[in-house]
Amino acid sequence: MLKHLPKFISMLATLAIVWNTTGYSQTRDLGGTGKLLDGIAAIVNDGVVLRSELNEQLEAVIANFENQQQGQLPPRNVIESQVLESLIIQRIQLQRAERLGIRIPDEVLNSAITNVAQKNNVSFAEFPQVLAEEGIGYEAYRQELREQLTIDQLRQRDVASRILVSPSELESFLILQKDRDALNYDYDLSHMLITVSSSASVKQIEKAENLVSDIYHRVANGENFATLAIEFSQGQQTLNGGRLGWLKGEQLPTIFIQAASQLEKGEVSQPFRSSSGFHLILLNDFKGIEPILQDQIRVRHILIKTNEILDDDAAKEKLKTIREQIVNDGDFGAIASAVSEDVGSAQDGGDMGWTGSGFFVPEFEEVVNAMENDQISAPFKSRYGWHIVQFLGKRVFDNTNEIQRRQAISAIRNSKLSDEIELWVRQLRDEAFVELLFNYD
Repeated sequence: MLKHLPKFISMLATLAIVWNTTGYSQTRDLGGTGKLLDGIAAIVNDGVVLRSELNEQLEAVIANFENQQQGQLPPRNVIESQVLESLIIQRIQLQRAERLGIRIPDEVLNSAITNVAQKNNVSFAEFPQVLAEEGIGYEAYRQELREQLTIDQLRQRDVASRILVSPSELESFLILQKDRDALNYDYDLSHMLITVSSSASVKQIEKAENLVSDIYHRVANGENFATLAIEFSQGQQTLNGGRLGWLKGEQLPTIFIQAASQLEKGEVSQPFRSSSGFHLILLNDFKGIEPILQDQIRVRHILIKTNEILDDDAAKEKLKTIREQIVNDGDFGAIASAVSEDVGSAQDGGDMGWTGSGFFVPEFEEVVNAMENDQISAPFKSRYGWHIVQFLGKRVFDNTNEIQRRQAISAIRNSKLSDEIELWVRQLRDEAFVELLFNYD
């Protein structure tokens, strides 16, 4: 089987055998017993898992288990086998990330370490000392975190981004979420009850039903709910005009929540029945999730990119000419469709739609945020090329529904992620070449 591996891996395997028989060491000295202090535990594709890595992880797992006092440890060889398998799977993922060119820059790594340090109430500069006090080397910690971030990015690319959420899944989730949210709302309700005895005859039930229906139509046509409640209601708050006051959703009967959640402020519910009789609910007010308001702007632009022939000066002059033409003729959209090199917006006359803060790159956003309605900017440069922009307007937009939909999609994807990652890892493991070079005692 070794002949199918790259030549240098075959050599590594051969050396592993030689080390175990002749005492030759790759990077470590021999111990006092004549045994190697390091060696190869497994070959994984074109890489290896060292025995020293296995030992280090094994001792960490055992120490963590003992510290948490979770019970009796399994036999050491069983734990060792599990740890080696974990290292093999980690190595396979890192190898794939390397083939795909996934790299974690130092600035990203430093940012992640800063976040960890802040959660521990220390600065980035102090963090190495804190690690040292815990017996953890800073460089080893950086490497471990870099590898974890690399694997996270790989999983995002290979797994998370490919998980689909169907419209029916999204709709069902939003309905359930609305029901859960309703329990946390505060409601100011007025209530009217027309009682029906458990022994009531059909005629008595019909009479009560007709009465509550008549009251409903009277309220809907503008009569005062409180006045009618005092006259007809048999509920506990009758003399208070049926006013229940502010109550948490969890303090109210489910049937009340179901009715109230369908109403707008000042609206009365259709009559509904429970074991005690027929009810009407008036929603005076409620306090739920605060609306998420977003400042938005709308612009359209023309983009000219530089190349070997068209340098910065030429692109800028070209846009000056285009701007003069627009100012004279007044048809920004038609010219944008004809000359703009932004494929995404050119077909819409350069219109980029309503966007919130942070949507544009900083150099673009700095210009548009300083503009007034209908103003056309002078040519300016961003990382994408040269632009002129026309400012079309600004607004404050209630983005609550859109953000809730995004959060719902994210939650559904996360609920599927664990199983999908397991399947993906198993596939990577099955497709990899793995040879164990260590026999468990």
